[in-house]
Amino acid sequence: MRSHNTARVLGLLRAAGAAGVSRLELAERTGLTPQAVSKITARLRDEGLAAGAGRGVPTGGKPRTLLRLVPDAAHAVGLHLDRDELTAVLLDLAGATVAARTRPLDLGEGPGAVLAAAVEEVAALRGDGTLTGVGIAMPGPLDHTAGVPHRVTGFPAWDGFPLRDTARRALAERLGQDVPVALDKDTNAAALALALRADDDREAGAGDREAADDDREAADGVPGGRGGAPGGGGGSQDGRGGTPEGRGGAPDRLGAAPDDRGGPADGRGGSPDRPGGAPGRPGGTSGRVGVAPDGPGVTPGRVGVAPDGPGVTPDRPGAAPGGRPSAPPADGAASFAYLHVGTGLGAGLVLAGVLHRGARTGAGEFGHQTVQLDGAACGCGGRGCLEALCLAAVARGDLDEAARVLGAGAANLAGLLDVDRVLLGGRVVAAAPGPFLRGVGAALADRARRAGEPPVPVALATGSPHLVAEGAAQLVLAPLFGR
Repeated sequence: MRSHNTARVLGLLRAAGAAGVSRLELAERTGLTPQAVSKITARLRDEGLAAGAGRGVPTGGKPRTLLRLVPDAAHAVGLHLDRDELTAVLLDLAGATVAARTRPLDLGEGPGAVLAAAVEEVAALRGDGTLTGVGIAMPGPLDHTAGVPHRVTGFPAWDGFPLRDTARRALAERLGQDVPVALDKDTNAAALALALRADDDREAGAGDREAADDDREAADGVPGGRGGAPGGGGGSQDGRGGTPEGRGGAPDRLGAAPDDRGGPADGRGGSPDRPGGAPGRPGGTSGRVGVAPDGPGVTPGRVGVAPDGPGVTPDRPGAAPGGRPSAPPADGAASFAYLHVGTGLGAGLVLAGVLHRGARTGAGEFGHQTVQLDGAACGCGGRGCLEALCLAAVARGDLDEAARVLGAGAANLAGLLDVDRVLLGGRVVAAAPGPFLRGVGAALADRARRAGEPPVPVALATGSPHLVAEGAAQLVLAPLFGR
């Protein structure tokens, strides 16, 4: 595991994209000493993870050497073990999907057969490249911390099987190297991918606004945008006083800063769909929260939400009736529920910007809330479960009824957790999004009317068709960047 400060620097390099970022800006944004930044970046260059990106546009004084991340220096594999299908993706360090493979799978064949197929997919995707880790996502319930599935509905052979550790041993034998492995629920992986992507979008927007501000300030004749005339008393080319580098020393001496210990986790950028982030403008640290520290291999980062959908006025996220925003603030921590309808029914929860797994990492078993006492039997052993009623309606071809059932559960969730929005995904929703958007939206609107509140927006979880597998890869990739 890389050090916290190395992860912060890597994160900023990743956020800068191909445009790169200077060591001075890395020191400013991390609060590390220039010496610490130089040591970290030298090590990253030696390892092939960072490279030169030319020189920055001078604002007076010596142009700064820029550094960038090398996205193809290493990769991560994400595996989605669905009940009837295996999807494997290869992500580069920027979070871009390099390759994807799908094959039929029968989860009921048991851990041995499924794991053998999964290992072969990893070997096929890896090729000769460096592999940083493998993330596995599958239906719950499971123990993320221990890496052990529990009673996956309909598949008792998986109960208590040490999947994470067994997969690690099998991969080491097949690949000839020890590869870190992480295990989580499919819905948590999807929620993580959505949240990281939205976070990248927010950062890109912030970077564009900063660049526009700098352009306006430059047009006004204020180098560096912070005042101070060149060479004037207390002023400089950067407006910080002293020399063109703005730290009171020579151009190659970046000046004093806090030591190599402090500072919040920083550095984001890129996602499966946004590999570069905001060119040359890695973001700051305000409002950055992330995956809760409830399992190994995941460190705090920033997460967020997807674009507006039905239930809000498109592109108008302003205040809704009653003074409650109809969309979360762009720069703040947000909450959402991702509802997945596929071969099963589940939820991934991001609450106040944190991926919520619960005290025993079992949160999100959305499909097994009872919505009809003494209702139809469910494969989990209960009766009247949301999953049983919804999927039975899907099997009959009655998508309006399936959406009505899903909407009842979504309204319960909105009332319980007060989320900013609800996102829908999974193969059933993807095949016929209209009925589900209408049905869930109507249920949320009805609840809002009764409560005297604005409705919680509902939208499709847009993006890659391999959302769960990409989120699985991020389980091992994102922590490298302090996310």
